[in-house]
Amino acid sequence: MLDIETRRRSGLAVAGLFPGEGVRAMTSVELLPSWNDGPAKQAVLDFVASTTTPGPSFVEVADRIAAFDNDGTLWSERPLAPQFDFVFRRWGEEVKADPSLAGVQPYKALLEKDMAFFAGVGTQDPATIDTLLKAFSRSWAGSTPAEFDAEVRVWLETVKQPKFDVPYIELVYKPMLELIEYLKAHEFRVFVCSGGGRDFMRTFAEETWGIYKENVIGTAADYRYTDGRIVRAEAGLGGLDIGPGKPEHIFAHAGRLPVLAGGNADVDIELLESATFSLIIDHDDDDREFAYTSGAEASIARAKELGWTVVSVKKDWNTVYGQIERS
Repeated sequence: MLDIETRRRSGLAVAGLFPGEGVRAMTSVELLPSWNDGPAKQAVLDFVASTTTPGPSFVEVADRIAAFDNDGTLWSERPLAPQFDFVFRRWGEEVKADPSLAGVQPYKALLEKDMAFFAGVGTQDPATIDTLLKAFSRSWAGSTPAEFDAEVRVWLETVKQPKFDVPYIELVYKPMLELIEYLKAHEFRVFVCSGGGRDFMRTFAEETWGIYKENVIGTAADYRYTDGRIVRAEAGLGGLDIGPGKPEHIFAHAGRLPVLAGGNADVDIELLESATFSLIIDHDDDDREFAYTSGAEASIARAKELGWTVVSVKKDWNTVYGQIERS
């Protein structure tokens, strides 16, 4: 297993983020080797070919925007989204330091293991979302980006996912990494647009996905420049990045909507609707990953209605986890 710093530097070299260090070997991902031949893989290849070859479907380079959700789309989100593991540990320490928080949401729900409360995120319940945003912001208010990154990296190195007993960062989907590289090779700009914390994902975005930090869009803290340094403010910035917030935030960030989008859940519907070509991950492999439909019922129905490409983990991927081959 690679340590985090080794992974970081090798990933940046492959992505071309360290000048003079490494060249991406496109032959390893050009035909998406972790994807089984079939309708899903062919749909992706056909769309990329049609949008990058002169003809009626050609898309100018400036408009080649691809956007992917993270949890359940780029890495496993069960038994809970990885960032919740990170955040819950922090909130547990806060309750120990201040027992009065035990009666206040969302700390109360955490202590009582009231997952029905947290399910309000999936249903986009305004009260739940407002409560969580305030708690997220309060927990790290006043910290610098470097301090927050250091805390995330300790978590990445020390905490293991319960089913597979490996760090969460080992559970990134290899087929999706291949797809990202394939799109970049065809001059797509790739963004990650997730309901998860923007700064949490930016900590590992470059070495893991080969995507610059500025191409990561998510639920975000506001910042203030004080006494010569940048620190996190207690307020959030722009609301939770789920549902309609996804295309809204992409457009605000890039000035364009995606032509290709990928997701896996009901909170991704608006993102997928905003794109010309959309793919949705169907988690149906309990042996190699997880099998579930909860939180995705409406999106699967919408996929059938609008003709989105449904990617079956069980049928369409011959490999689930791993790093792509790099030179």
